[in-house]
Amino acid sequence: MGLTIDKILVILVIAMFLLGPDRLPMYAKKLGEFVRNVKHMADGAKDRLRDEMGPDFDDVDWKQLDPRQYDPRRIIRDALLEDEREAQAAARKARVAEAAERRKEAAEKAAGGDAADDAGGGESAAGADATAEAAAEASAESTAADAAGADASETVAAVNYDEEAT
Repeated sequence: MGLTIDKILVILVIAMFLLGPDRLPMYAKKLGEFVRNVKHMADGAKDRLRDEMGPDFDDVDWKQLDPRQYDPRRIIRDALLEDEREAQAAARKARVAEAAERRKEAAEKAAGGDAADDAGGGESAAGADATAEAAAEASAESTAADAAGADASETVAAVNYDEEAT
C-alpha cells in the first residue's frame, strides 16, 4: 500500500523524461536540500521535546502513540476480554482456595485416623483412602481450571490471528 522501491523507480523515470537532462541536476540538488531541512527540523523538534519532557522522554512508548496502531476493534476486544479474564482469575482463585480447604480437611481427617489407629481404632486405611481421594479430586479440579484458562487463551489467540489476517 505504501511507497515501495518499484514505485519510486517509476516516479524517477517519469521525472527524468519530464525534466530532461538539463534541469534534472538542479532539481536533484533542491530535493537533497529539502530532505536535509526536513531532517534538521525533525531533529530540532525531537531535541526540544526531550528538553521539555526531561527524563520521561525515554520512558514513552512512541509506537503505541502511532495513529496507524489505532484499531477500534482491538481496543474493544481487549476491554471485553479484560473483564472476562478478571472473572476467570477470580473463579480460579476461588477454586484453588476451595481445593486447598479440602486438602487441609483431608489431612486433618488423616491425622485423626492415624491417632485412632495408634489408639487401636484400625481405620487408618480408610483415612488414607479418603485423603488420597480428596487430593485426587482437588488435583482434577485444579487441572480442569487450568484447561479452561488455556481454552480461553487459545480462543483469544485465534481471534488475534483472524484479525491480523484481515
